[in-house]
Amino acid sequence: MTSNPATRIYLYDTTLRDGAQREGLSLSVEDKLRIVLKLDELGVPFIEGGWPGANPKDGEFFERLRELRLKHSTVTAFCSTRRPGIAVHTDPVLGEVLRAGTEWITVFGKSWDLHVHEGLRTSLEENLAMIAQTVTYLRTQGRRVIYDCEHWFDGFTKNPEYALATLQAAAVAGAEWVVLCDTNGGMLPHQIEPIAEATRSFITALGLSCGLGIHTHNDSETAVANTLVAVRAGARMVHGTINGYGERCGNANLCSVIPNLQLKMGYDLLVPEQLARLTETSLFVSEVVNLAPNDHAAYVGTSAFAHKGGIHVSAVQRNPQTYEHIVPESVGNCRRIVISDQAGLSNVVQKLADFGFHLDRQDPRLREVLHRLKQLEAEGYQFEAAEASFELLVRECLAERRVYFVLEGLYTSCQTFPDGSMRSEATVRVRVGDALQHTAADGNGPVSALDAALRKALLGFYPEVARLHLTDYKVRILDGAQGTSALTRVLVEFSNGQERWTTIGVSPNIIEASCRAVIEGLEYGLNRSGVKQP
Repeated sequence: MTSNPATRIYLYDTTLRDGAQREGLSLSVEDKLRIVLKLDELGVPFIEGGWPGANPKDGEFFERLRELRLKHSTVTAFCSTRRPGIAVHTDPVLGEVLRAGTEWITVFGKSWDLHVHEGLRTSLEENLAMIAQTVTYLRTQGRRVIYDCEHWFDGFTKNPEYALATLQAAAVAGAEWVVLCDTNGGMLPHQIEPIAEATRSFITALGLSCGLGIHTHNDSETAVANTLVAVRAGARMVHGTINGYGERCGNANLCSVIPNLQLKMGYDLLVPEQLARLTETSLFVSEVVNLAPNDHAAYVGTSAFAHKGGIHVSAVQRNPQTYEHIVPESVGNCRRIVISDQAGLSNVVQKLADFGFHLDRQDPRLREVLHRLKQLEAEGYQFEAAEASFELLVRECLAERRVYFVLEGLYTSCQTFPDGSMRSEATVRVRVGDALQHTAADGNGPVSALDAALRKALLGFYPEVARLHLTDYKVRILDGAQGTSALTRVLVEFSNGQERWTTIGVSPNIIEASCRAVIEGLEYGLNRSGVKQP
């Protein structure tokens, strides 16, 4: 991509290292390699792969990284400066990072005198020597260096002279980038911008040739905003993670940073074809790390361009700018018309068009769909969260619903054992055309057993069932005052590995509600696969 150097921003993704420090997130070597390939497709210039030698997994990752042929990305290794009181060439940490064989190495060092005294337990002078000697040594070994100024903003606030001395030590030693880190995530935009401006002026005044970067954490919910103002103050490298994953409250979310900088502020980061992969990348990474996507995430969430109120839907159909701040497709997303009890005919017309049915507003079937929708929502259904069930309802009203199978009987049981374990079993009678299938399966609960039994019964008729996976299960009690006889709403999410859909069931009996949702989820998946009725 050719661009004006004054407006070019270099993306640096740290999902594999900083993002992996999120509580509950764990990446295998295979996961990390898959994410690298996806980020390469997106066009991210720098990908931080991890800390070689910190654990066997990162060591294996850098070994297998050599097998990849990346088109757009460079993977960097990460490490600290040498330890206090030892010669730089004898530090085993630096030996491991050199053996990883990456062209670029990102080194972090202390900017805050508090950390030098309390964390490293050494002198301010020794810390400066550690920074300068580490960068110099890596450069003599043929490596290019990015230097992370850890706790930069806290350190600059408390002791600006010393913080600037640490940055100067790294830059003079040969670091090509110096990155200002809000490591604690406690700064606000009005604090970030003047410090970034002062740092840029310092670099310019000394004639240092290094570029300026920004690395923010989200502990004050301002990581994205802090990144944007730092860029406005002169930063030309931005660090962050896909979906904002990271330790504590996370890192700057690149899925927001990228479109904000490119679409709103006019900087060059990705070519349009790459930017259009942003939503796909967000969903891919959430799938690999096994965390549910944030439906309400800016730009890439499924609700980012969702319209629920009838007035909004009518207006956006006439002119999308009335309620959309960008073209959804520019980031690979799409407009969604949400169906609920607040829906009007505009919602239904647009939603049916999404399903491939183009009906005139005067068509009486539209009124039937709207009537059924509002009636069912009054009974506890919630179709805005279960669009797959709504599509099946529409197809039923239009006499277009395919019947793949009929559940004619269900029996579930749960048995406890002396060791405290529990076994659940479901027995089902399923009719597929003229054939009756009677089978049973175990599960870690009655719903899991039901899902397994249905699959077992259907697999011989529909091999496509093997690709359909139940990925989420949610239960809500709608009228808790009724106690154990309360109405229960069940939402079940399925995936075929490429797309997700959600179905719904409502009943006073949680097993019945679950059964309805699971059946519709399988039915919808078969329909999406193009399977014909028996």
